[in-house]
Formats: sequence, structure tokens, C-alpha cells
Amino acid sequence: MVAVMKGFRILEVAQFTFVPAAGGILADWGADVIKVEHPVRGDTQRGFLNMGGVACDPDRHPLIEHPNRGKRSVGIDVSTPEGQALLYEMAKTADVFLTNYLPQHRQKNKFDVEHIRAANPNIIYARGSAYGDKGPEREVGGFDGTAFWSRSGVGYAMSPPELDGPLGPGMPAFGDSIGAMNIAGGISAALLHRERTGEAIEVDVSLLSSAWWASGANLAQGMETGVLVRNTMPTSGGSAKNPLMGNFRTSDNGWINLCMPSPTGLIADAFVHFGLPEAATDPRFETVHKLIENSQAASDLIAEAIGKQTFEYWRHHLKTLKGQWAPIQSLLDLTTDEQALANDMIVEVEGSDGRPFKVVRGPVQFNHEPVKTTRAPQASEHTETFLMEMGLEWEQIEGLKAAGAIA
Repeated sequence: MVAVMKGFRILEVAQFTFVPAAGGILADWGADVIKVEHPVRGDTQRGFLNMGGVACDPDRHPLIEHPNRGKRSVGIDVSTPEGQALLYEMAKTADVFLTNYLPQHRQKNKFDVEHIRAANPNIIYARGSAYGDKGPEREVGGFDGTAFWSRSGVGYAMSPPELDGPLGPGMPAFGDSIGAMNIAGGISAALLHRERTGEAIEVDVSLLSSAWWASGANLAQGMETGVLVRNTMPTSGGSAKNPLMGNFRTSDNGWINLCMPSPTGLIADAFVHFGLPEAATDPRFETVHKLIENSQAASDLIAEAIGKQTFEYWRHHLKTLKGQWAPIQSLLDLTTDEQALANDMIVEVEGSDGRPFKVVRGPVQFNHEPVKTTRAPQASEHTETFLMEMGLEWEQIEGLKAAGAIA
């Protein structure tokens, strides 16, 4: 595997998913990621008992494995002077300091940018936050469901106006994982900038900014025209202006998505595939302009045709369709999708109990090579070995334990 970040060390003082998942991406890319956790309780997320109402095994925890694979864990109590001094020594060996703690916590425990830069002036200092590191609410915390989904407008846009209220995010750590990729990209750019100029800079990514970037096209339109696109209630059929854009119900209540925003050269082929050869030569549909004028009539024909056959029929029959389409699948369906598997989208690691554990690889692949990584560390698993690697003698380690700085 090409380890594009090999030789870089990331010192991560963070918990939950948003920022740790960025460390997980960088670990996938070959960086040496040292996760600093509280020596007794570890990352707070280790104590979560369920995810979306599903009970979690603490030894096989998705909210730990997904954002923390490939790292080493060192347990330090950064509220103690001894722990802070140890953190500064670790910072001297690192290229990046990565955190999602709030400003008041960083100041109280003396690992804000000025403290870390005093130990290592050349370190990249990267922050993940709910709402950004400037402005009147920089000290306000938040999560995926508040900053990425609710306040950003994403939840509003995804909720059809006919509903009595807004939809919830539906998936744990959804915005966290998207935002983490932005952090990983920002850190990579900052390291390139440091290599070219010698300047170590600060990197900031928020859940709010990540949501707005993901919604950027819709938001740009809204700022320009005052009109935003919102989700609609599910129906079987095409859009008001394009019958080849929409979701269509199959005979067994599966769904097929058609997505041909530019149907030039695709109309006749589509109708033939839907078992409607007569519509392929119907003057109402023979050009794009005609198709738009008669969208409802075409949509009704397509919906009726697709509704006569099963999901599996269309899943295979439409493979020769020239236009764009997709079966509407569950996330678990994707785990057996031959295209997803061909692109190495699942990574298998050995769990702490010796059994295999499957995680999703990051969205970037280098040289078509699968990711090779390891399971997430147990809390404080590498404390002693890492400190000895740094050159500390056993007597010093025992002293730190006696002071409560490490477990």
C-alpha cells in the first residue's frame, strides 16, 4: 500500500467522531497517529452503550473502530502539570496537533495553540469545532445532530414541507465523517505549505462549515434567488419537468432511481429498456423539448412499466441502459455490491478479541491499492511502549504513574 503520509506524526487530543475520524483517515494514509486519552475513562465515546438504539459491545464498538483504526493510544491526564509536560515532550516529536476540545478547555489544561507552539514552533495546529473558532459562539459545543444537521439547514432542506416536523439525521456520525475528511485534507494542504514555505499554520474546520460546503450549490442558489430546493414526499414517478429524473416503485415495493438530467440521445433507449418501444417513436417524446412539455404523460407510462416487474428484474435488466440509474439500496446491500467490493470499500481488521471486524475505508484510494490498517487501540494500550520509544526510563514512567499523570 502506498503510505502517502508515512513519516508524519499526528498528536491527537480529541474524542467522539468528528476529529478522531480525521486522525483515522490520516492513519489509513500511513501517518503515525498517537491518540491521547484520559488514563482512566479514555475517550468518552468508549462508554456509549448504544448506537441508534442498537446495543454496542464495548470490545467491538463501531463508534471506536470507525474513527480510531490504525492509531496508538497513550493515556495522559492533561489536567496535571506532569501530564502537560509530557504532552509538550510528545508535541516536539509531532508534525500536527489535532484537537476538538473547546477553547476554554484548551486554555484551562494548557494545550491551546500558544502552549503547543511554545514546545514546537513548527507544528501544524488543527482544530475541529461545532461552529468555528471565531465569533460569539466559539466556546459553544455541538454534535453532528445539532451543528451539521439542524442549525446548518441540512435537516430543513431534507425534510418535505408536508411533514409535521423535520427529519432527524438518521445515521450516527454522518456529518462527523464528512467533516473529518475536510480536516484530513486541510492538514495535508498545511503540511505541503510548510514543506514549500517553512511556515506552520493553523487549520480550522467546523461541522457547520462542512454542512454548508456539502449544501453549497443549493445555498448559492438560495442566496442568489431567495429560493431553496427542498426534499419532496416520496412518489413513484419523474419530476415535473423531466420524467427521467425520479424514483420509481417496482412490483415488489423496491425502488429504482432514474437520474438523466440531460436526456439528449437517451430517450429512445430508455423507453425501449422500459418495455415501451412505441413511446420511443411517439412524437410527444421524440426530443428533449417535447419530453419536457409532456413530462407527466411520459412519467405515468414509465411508472406503470417499472411497476410491472420486480426490483431484481430491473436491477439486472437496466445494466445495458445508456442513461444513469441506480437501485435504491440499504447500506447493508452495499456490503455485497460487486462494484463496491471491487473498489475495496470494506477493510477487515482483527478485533481486540481476535475476531475479524469490518470497517469502511476512506473515500480516497491511491494507486488502486486496498487500505491496510489495524483495529482501534484499547484505551491507553500503548502508553508504556510509546513513552519508552520516546526515551523515558522505567523509573520516570513509574514516577508519572505515581503523580497520576498516566495510568
